[in-house]
Amino acid sequence: MSRSIGLDSVIVDYLAEVNPPETAAMRRCRAETAALGQQARMQVSAEQGAFMAMLVRIMNARLAVEVGTFTGYSALAIAEALRRNAGPGARLWACDLSAEWLARAQGYWDEAGLGDVIEPRPGPADATLEALAADGLAGRIDLVFIDADKTGYAGYLERALVLLRPGGVILFDNMLWGGSVARPEADDADTVALRTLAAGLRDDPRVEAMMAAIGDGVSIVRKKGGPAA
Repeated sequence: MSRSIGLDSVIVDYLAEVNPPETAAMRRCRAETAALGQQARMQVSAEQGAFMAMLVRIMNARLAVEVGTFTGYSALAIAEALRRNAGPGARLWACDLSAEWLARAQGYWDEAGLGDVIEPRPGPADATLEALAADGLAGRIDLVFIDADKTGYAGYLERALVLLRPGGVILFDNMLWGGSVARPEADDADTVALRTLAAGLRDDPRVEAMMAAIGDGVSIVRKKGGPAA
């Protein structure tokens, strides 16, 4: 089962006790995803889901995009918080290359009553993000969560910045990549891509960015502009 880097099961259980409880759909999604074996590592941890939901609430976000949905747990966390903020005006576009994963996720979303909030978008995310911008969402999105192919992160950054409003936020998942980014000898394509992105975000004049050891490492990136610029 997925959990934050460096946390043992005792701490994970404690966090579950003190954090807001998961919904029934979230619990079922987590349990059934855990049964998938190694693939279950692609699911965000429960404490990361709680963190993202709180961030959505703090931002008073209404519109969000997710790149890399898997079985739908992170979408459940984000969409529930969006709906609390915006009611029928809430919308999450959930992008995944796999229509099969999206179909599985849809069951959990329907169970949670979020079918009218989450719009699944199967296919290559680059094309989907460009289509969303062309459909009038450029400069309007509050939050983009990116948890997909690591070598594609740099491209997703550029497309996400087009979609984001000034002051909007991008969350990049798996930025610690199990700790390999901190080991100079690790030079596989995914590790190099994540390491390069982290350095680029630090120096990018368009954004403010920091990395936190939540889950497998989350980079929190704020697009400059707006009243808090």
